[in-house]
Amino acid sequence: MHDPYSEGMSTSETRAASGLALVFAFRMLGMFMVLPVLATYGMDLQGATPALIGLAIGAYGLTQAVLQIPFGMISDRIGRLPVIYFGLLIFAAGAVLAATADTIWGVIAGRVLQGAGAISAAVMALLSDLTREQHRTKAMAMIGMSIGVSFAVAMVVGPLLTSAVGLSGLFWVTGGMAVLGILVVAVLPRAPAHIRHRESGVARQALGSTLRHPDLLRLDFSIFALHAVLMASFVALPLALVNEAALPKEEHWWVYLTALVVGFFGMVPFIIYGEKKRQMRRIVLGAVAVLVLSELFLWWFGDRLWSLVGGMIVFFIAFNLLEASLPSLISKVAPAGGKGTAMGIYSTSQFLGSGLGGVLGGWLYQQGGLGLVFAGCAALCALWLAVTWSMREPPYVTGLRLPLSAGAARNPVLTEQMLAVPGVSDAVVIIEEAAAYVKVDLKALDRAALDHLVA
Repeated sequence: MHDPYSEGMSTSETRAASGLALVFAFRMLGMFMVLPVLATYGMDLQGATPALIGLAIGAYGLTQAVLQIPFGMISDRIGRLPVIYFGLLIFAAGAVLAATADTIWGVIAGRVLQGAGAISAAVMALLSDLTREQHRTKAMAMIGMSIGVSFAVAMVVGPLLTSAVGLSGLFWVTGGMAVLGILVVAVLPRAPAHIRHRESGVARQALGSTLRHPDLLRLDFSIFALHAVLMASFVALPLALVNEAALPKEEHWWVYLTALVVGFFGMVPFIIYGEKKRQMRRIVLGAVAVLVLSELFLWWFGDRLWSLVGGMIVFFIAFNLLEASLPSLISKVAPAGGKGTAMGIYSTSQFLGSGLGGVLGGWLYQQGGLGLVFAGCAALCALWLAVTWSMREPPYVTGLRLPLSAGAARNPVLTEQMLAVPGVSDAVVIIEEAAAYVKVDLKALDRAALDHLVA
């Protein structure tokens, strides 16, 4: 029997996935490169205060949080490409506004405008249009990897680039990256049709139940807190390296490179253990506890270079672990046909955390200096630990979307029959899509019986 899941990605699918991953990388580089430099170089701007620097760091997240889901829904109506082009042009315009500003308010306005180019949901929807079902998880993993790599590159390249061309030059480079993103989108394969896909897009019908799901809400709070702590810490860490450790800002790149590389390799064994042994709850709670300890360590001992480097390494082991684990937990916990909606709310929570974290970090620094920022981050992580303590071990399942034959779509008891197949834990039939969404344990699934039902 021919198994389409054994086929490799086609040339056009590979082009689409790698091209859209590149668009994400360009955009995220533009967002993240200012993180390690804004607190140090931004203080030279007219009117700059620590609180306003914090607002400039997090401002993009506020508009991104508000506009991401609406832009995704608009792309369902008018098409993906117009929304993506428009979003990248707005991002470029925000970069130009920030590059030409000589006041902190001009940079804040530019960052707000950059965030208004909220194309994440539209890009993921286009990816669904351009890839077949059996390769979609692989294509989405390519995008996830591009985001992680762009964050690491931004932490190192940001300080090096800013020391060479200044803060204004850095914003001009991010504007150029948005233009490159437009050129990449222009040469992508064209989608034959828009696919309404509940695994990658937000469904209005699923919003209410998703917002009432306690385990999903815990994960939404988790990503909110993680990115709030990240942004608040990056108000304090560059200043601590300059003021406490006397490290020139041009040399900060090697600190971030060391912390990120060790942090990446340090998290890998824990990810493998959590997935293999099905102990992700223990891994997540442990990582949050480590974040609490790393922030306390930075608060108490963050007055010397090597203690700052050590604290950041521990911070990034826990951060990378959570950044990699939480999206996979969303996929496991979301009900059948609800992953796209759950991911939309999750991403909105992430950007909201980025925005409010920057504001909070700047305000705390202005009120009580570096120590208060790290203490505030430790307190937020302790609250996060309390919120997630009652989380249950997630189900170790995978979501599938199965196109239905005309006969299967007319079967009134198809859902019950699918639920009776060994390894299927949840199922929903969406008649208007002529598709079924199922959650399955691949180790126990009778795939032949499931394929027989939908065919």
